[in-house]
Amino acid sequence: MKRVVIKLGTGILTHGIGKVDTVRVNAICSQVAELRKRGIETLIVSSGAVGMGMGALSLQERPKTLAKQQACAAIGQSRLIQCWQDGLQPHGLIAGQILLTHEGLRIRNRYVNAKATIEQLLNYGVVPIINENDSVSAIEIRFGNNDLLGAMVASLSDADQYQILSTAPGLIDMDGDGQIIPVVEKITPEIESLAKGTSSPTAVGGMVSKLEAAKLSTESGCETFIADGSAENIIIRIIDGEVVGTRFKASPQPMGSKKRWLAYFQRASGSITIDDGASDAIVRRGRSLLPAGVTRFDGHFKPGDVVDILNSKGEAIARGEIAYSGAEIANIAGKHVEELQDLYPDRTRLEVVHRDALVLL
Repeated sequence: MKRVVIKLGTGILTHGIGKVDTVRVNAICSQVAELRKRGIETLIVSSGAVGMGMGALSLQERPKTLAKQQACAAIGQSRLIQCWQDGLQPHGLIAGQILLTHEGLRIRNRYVNAKATIEQLLNYGVVPIINENDSVSAIEIRFGNNDLLGAMVASLSDADQYQILSTAPGLIDMDGDGQIIPVVEKITPEIESLAKGTSSPTAVGGMVSKLEAAKLSTESGCETFIADGSAENIIIRIIDGEVVGTRFKASPQPMGSKKRWLAYFQRASGSITIDDGASDAIVRRGRSLLPAGVTRFDGHFKPGDVVDILNSKGEAIARGEIAYSGAEIANIAGKHVEELQDLYPDRTRLEVVHRDALVLL
């Protein structure tokens, strides 16, 4: 074990609106210090900025408008990082703040820069404290959003383990005995359906996002846990192999970094629909997508943009970087390579999406 990412929910870090649970923060920092003594690098993905901003403004209810939520985040973010520095300082550790957005990580060079920054902080012996940049995010702040952000951090930092610590004690078998499932070998549709076993909108959203996050991190080769963050010494107990919460086993054949970026960090700019022959070539034979298999396209995109690849039933089967613009696709759809050589005599690669820039979904 070399590197672990720990995501902490607002409910674990606070008690009441805007009131930091300093006892718990200090306990977490003590565990982080113990991990560092063992040679385990630790990254913390911390919620709580909006709640702390609400406390500073004496707001009793979470604001409903995005602008007010962002204002609370702007006020609370400095308070949040100071709490972590106060907790780490007695152990001789330094906190380093990184504010990310899902949108920012879609851009390849920003993704690479974020990875390099994290690596340098860890080389300095700093504990990265990571949060979504909620004060400027163009997307509405949603419950459980940091679960996925934590999985993205685990992926881009090549972490060995990802701990999702919140008020959820684990994945509960709602279709069976109602007990926590200790180990999940693979996240299947049956496992995903267990997140819908409650009528509480908050709880459903929370577990749905946690399973989505676990799917990303396990596909990255990162063992993942969902556990109760309020349990005593929970971080160390998980590291030591105690059966606690739900453990999601890492994929034995994890995706490469570029493939993960395509599969999980992207929002498609459009879609390409292909025929059954092209679908078979991509899924079963590991081939690139050629113009002859394209039947239609939707959306506005340019060369290098990411598009979803749909089969004849309209199901997304793959995602990749397209080599042509939408206008060009309209001209080459259904054509064979020989016909394209006359249209593009200077191009050495005529694939619509090359296999190296394509990932199956």
